[in-house]
Amino acid sequence: MHIVVIDDHPLVREGLSAILSIEDDMTIVGETATATEGIRYVCEKQPDIAIVDLRLGDSSGLDTIHSCKEKVPDCKYIVLTSSSDRDDFCRAEEIGADGYILKQAFPEEIISAVRLVHRGRKYFDPIMVENVIHNKIHDPFGALTSRERDVLDALAEGLRNREIASKLFITEFTVKKHVSQILAKLDLSDRTQAALLARDRRVSL
Repeated sequence: MHIVVIDDHPLVREGLSAILSIEDDMTIVGETATATEGIRYVCEKQPDIAIVDLRLGDSSGLDTIHSCKEKVPDCKYIVLTSSSDRDDFCRAEEIGADGYILKQAFPEEIISAVRLVHRGRKYFDPIMVENVIHNKIHDPFGALTSRERDVLDALAEGLRNREIASKLFITEFTVKKHVSQILAKLDLSDRTQAALLARDRRVSL
């Protein structure tokens, strides 16, 4: 399989390339530190796998993946990061990342994850999966993404879809989609219940 590595830390880039290049079925066809060059490499090289750092200097690795997916949808995209933040993980899932690996992972874990993703499976670091499950069990709001929580806060303020769309710089269609997801995740029947629940939570914090 052909792999492109996009990471702004030279040591990480070199280390990752060294780990993967040893494997007979893996070939590094491009390495870069920037989002712009990374997108160009993915478009030119048409790799099977792109491994992308979550934060690329002033750029977002997730935005880079989003741009690449529009241009090269057949490539598989893996986030490699030191961030165990739940919001980062949830957003990676939202944009359709095929894998999420923490940088403290052992070399054999990274190799295994790359092969798994190449075969069409998803790979999410066990630490992240455990964190998300823990949040869902102990906090019903833990299942919401950061954007869904923004929409929920707006509902608590009594804003209508058009007003929420204007406030968050998104479309009304996107607002409706987020509201539906909020209701499903919190097991609520309507937006009024969601607003009341959000207000109660504010009072209790």
